[in-house]
Amino acid sequence: MIVPIALLLILQLAGEVLVRALGLPVPGPVVGLIFLLIALFARPKLEEMLRPVTRTLLGNLSLLFVPAGVGIVGHFGTLRESGLALIGIILVSTALAIVAGAWTFALLARTAPEDEAQ
Repeated sequence: MIVPIALLLILQLAGEVLVRALGLPVPGPVVGLIFLLIALFARPKLEEMLRPVTRTLLGNLSLLFVPAGVGIVGHFGTLRESGLALIGIILVSTALAIVAGAWTFALLARTAPEDEAQ
């Protein structure tokens, strides 16, 4: 089981390295998944080796959501008392983050040198 996990991690690492080296606007794990897809097409028997690990990972994926659910249940009283305020804060902070991101992009787009290839 170590070899399939290592293979998945190596492909993810290869994707991350490629993205950072080329400055691609895509997450490294997505490129790693593309590498995995290519590897699966190139070697169909690879699927048999990866199947037990991937089934275990997918079967336990819901465990990643448990801490968030426990946090919500643990602070249910706070949510009941301040729920509307929290929703308002989340909406305002999300809008401010979008505005700040757009403003930063516009500022950087003005200061960045233009691409001569266009």
